[in-house]
Order: sequence, then structure tokens, then C-alpha cells
Amino acid sequence: MICSISGEVPEEPVVSKSSGLLFEKRLIERHILDYGKCPVSGETLTMDDLVPIKAGKVVKPRPVQAASIPGMLGMFQNEWDALVLSAFASEQQLHTTRQELSHCLYQHDSACRVIARLKKELDEAKTMLANLERQAPMAASTALAASASALSNGKRAAEDDALGPDGKKIRPGISASIITELTDCNAALSQLRKKRQIPPTLASVDAVERYTQLNSYPLHKTNKAGILSIDIHQSKDLIATGGVDTNAIVFNRSSGEILSTLSGHSKKVSSVKFVADGELVVTGSADKTVRVWQGSENGNYDCKHVLRDHTAEVQAVTVHATNNYFVTASLDNSWCFYDLSSSLCLAQVEDSSASDGYTSAAFHPDGLILGTGTAGAVVKIWDVKSQANVARFDGHVGAVTAISFSENGYFLATAAQDGVKLWDLRKLRNFRTLSLYDENTPTQSVEFDHSGSYLAIGGSDIRVYQVASVKSEWNCIKTFPDLSGTGKINSVRFGPDAKYIAVGSMDRNLRLFGLPGEDGAMEPES
Repeated sequence: MICSISGEVPEEPVVSKSSGLLFEKRLIERHILDYGKCPVSGETLTMDDLVPIKAGKVVKPRPVQAASIPGMLGMFQNEWDALVLSAFASEQQLHTTRQELSHCLYQHDSACRVIARLKKELDEAKTMLANLERQAPMAASTALAASASALSNGKRAAEDDALGPDGKKIRPGISASIITELTDCNAALSQLRKKRQIPPTLASVDAVERYTQLNSYPLHKTNKAGILSIDIHQSKDLIATGGVDTNAIVFNRSSGEILSTLSGHSKKVSSVKFVADGELVVTGSADKTVRVWQGSENGNYDCKHVLRDHTAEVQAVTVHATNNYFVTASLDNSWCFYDLSSSLCLAQVEDSSASDGYTSAAFHPDGLILGTGTAGAVVKIWDVKSQANVARFDGHVGAVTAISFSENGYFLATAAQDGVKLWDLRKLRNFRTLSLYDENTPTQSVEFDHSGSYLAIGGSDIRVYQVASVKSEWNCIKTFPDLSGTGKINSVRFGPDAKYIAVGSMDRNLRLFGLPGEDGAMEPES
């Protein structure tokens, strides 16, 4: 009897009911935990499909070649020959690699020369343009400036903003009509929440327990690997990712294809959000800018606005329930409230008590409350209408890396270096702390699903909890290993009805976990 994986006589043999193949028990059990499939036939395989075979404990027979000195010398000669051939193949591969490296260095040098020449030509063109502008009549310059202002379509340069006596930009503020709109939206959503029921199509606890990796899509660049943010458009089943490579990707899960690559930021994209029907995407970056992207008929997204109201890295973007406004939070100790149609910053709220800046932000489902997390381990709750800080939650250790409100409107989950804390917004208190990892492993992501039934947490692995009440125990129903090998899960999001879970880590791959055969997505191209 030979194991179908190792090719050796198994110590604890088991046989598959479906394929009839023989395996070493410890090897096939580990393979099932990782992939859920038979390694030979590719069929779905579970622990229940394995039948143990009882065999007597006997001493493994010695190979015939090892029974005599000449036989052993022959074995050693064969191994030496194989080693020599392997070394020769390695030398050939090293020689080929050196040739390829030399060619790449030559191409790089040529590219640098071309870039230097283009930069020189660009500088000459700018000088010529500046000379032409100085020679043009003043009236023509004024008319040109007025025309450019009329055609700007809401884009404003930071230097054109009016400044107040304190040297800060003057903001128009959140008007009474906008406050009325926010209040009406809050009332409507609160009424709907009272009638809310768990959808019958929601994935069951039993189904989530059987989730395994479905696909892995290499969306971002290899030389700057890392997916920092994920957002899912629930109705269209589109996935947006923000990466260390300065790009955001809009990905169609159903077809398994990249719809658009959003290039324009000069540093890592720390946050990405869909708006309304998915025709708009908002991204925040470490380059201190926020970009609004407009979808087109051909599926591409073009940059519509570049917002430069922050003076430090933009860490979070969150969209209001009306889909007419959004908020950005930055390490410059401020958060900005924007009108989406014009991309105008209506209010910039600076917190003089904070010295470390904001690292996360999220709107309450009803839209009148904004939650922010700081690099100083503090969670702050804001009244959007008055922009006043109405509550403060202490107790975390390290920067608050993620924040998520439950759909029921009562629970708030926050993640930091010390794990995840759950807060009761009715009593403004912490009712449970989930310390999942060691002190050197921060929790990077926390997210309720859209029904408020599950809570996903990302750190050095991915864990899914079943949401319970304040007094009941929150049970971990599934743990997924970090298949990226980086030990850092940056973002975890639930798909529609929690049918799948999207995971981004510090490699270039977007990973999807769910039930095989029920996700409706195409296999990735190899």
C-alpha cells in the first residue's frame, strides 16, 4: 500500500470513499483543511469521506539495494549522479538568469535616458509657454482665466480658496437644507430598521463554517505588493481594491475580469469606496489627496476631481447613506465633509485635542453619527449636523486601524493593536473585548456584514464571529489561515448575503472565500 501523496508506505492509512485512493492520514487531513478537494482527482473531499484502514504495526522492510555493500555503493553512485546533474542544471539556470539581468539593466539604462530627454523637452516647453504668457495682452490673459474657471466643472485649486483671519480656508458649512436632507434620511432608515428582518438568502452559520478559498486574483503589481482597502458594490457584485502600488482596481467578480485600473495617485491608496450605483468611486491616498472617479459606458473610470484639502495622509473615506455626501479622515487631525456632486468641501473639522491624526472613519447606518479612530488609541463619535464630538471611547492600545457599525445601529466594533472592542451605543460602554493575537500582531480590519449577523476580523488570520447580544457570547464560527504568507490581513469584506468573503493582505492577490460551486464566479486565468 502506497500513499497517493508521498509515494511511501503510510503509517496511518486511510482510503477515500469517492475515489478509492489511499493516503497518509495526517497528509490528507491537512490538504482537506487547506483546499477541501482530493489532491489527485480534484473532487470535493471532506473528513467524513475518509475511511481508516487497520494495519498491523510492522517494521518497514529494508530496500533490496541496502541489503549488501555493493547494492549500497550503487545507491550512493546514483545519488551522486543525480546531485551532479542537478548542480549542472543550476549552473545553466544561473547563467541564463545573469544574461536576462544584464538585458534588463540595459533596458533600464535606455529608459532612464529617454525619460531624461523627455523631462528636458518638457522644461523647454514650459519655458516657452511662460514667455508666451508674459507677452500676451493683459485682457487676453483675463479672458483666458475666466474661461478656464467656467470650464473647471467644480475643480478648485487649493491656492484659490479664500483664507480667513487665522490663515485657514473658509468653508461654506453644512447648510440647513443639507441638515434637513440628512435628518429625513435618518428618519426613513430608522423606520425601515424597525421592520428589518434577516433575509432568507443570507448564508447560514453551517455554510460559513464550510467556507474555503475559492479564487485568488493577482490584481496589483508585484514590485509593490499589498492590498490596503477593499469595498464591494452589493448589487452589481463589483469589488474595488486599493493597493500599495498607487493604483485602485475595479474588479468584476462574476466574470473574473478587471474592469478598470484607477491610476493617478502618487503614493499608496489607503481607502476606496463605491458610491450609489457604482458609477462613482472615491479613493484616499497617502499623497494627501482624494480622487473622485466617474465610470463610463465602456467600463473604465476616469478621474473627475482631485481634492487637496488635507495636509497629511488620507487614511479613510466613508460615504453617507444618501449617496450625496462623503467624509474623509486624515493624519492632519481633521475630517472633511464633501458634497459629492461638486466635490466641494463644505466643512473641515479640526480636533485640537488630537495630536496623532485620524486613522479610520465610518458613518453610522442612519447617517447622523460619524465614528472616527485616532492614532492615539481613541474612538470619537461626532454629531454630523453640528460637527460636535458627542462621545469618546478610551481603552485601546495603539492606533485604531478600523471601525464598523452594525446594521442594527446598536453595536460598534473597533480594531487596534490589542484586538477588537465591541461597544454598546445605547449605553456608551464597552461590553466585550476580543483579544485574538499576541501583543506584536495588530488587528487591521473589522467589518459587520450588511445584515448585522456576522463580524469578520483580520489580523494574522481571518476570523468570522456570529453576532449575538450584549450579554450572550460571540462565538468564532470560522478561522481562515493567511494564505499570503505575509502574516498581515489588511482588509476583510462580506459579499452580498455573506455568500463570500473578500480578503486583502500584503501580497498582490485578492482572495475570495466561500462555498465551492455556489459563488457563481469564474475561475481565474492561470
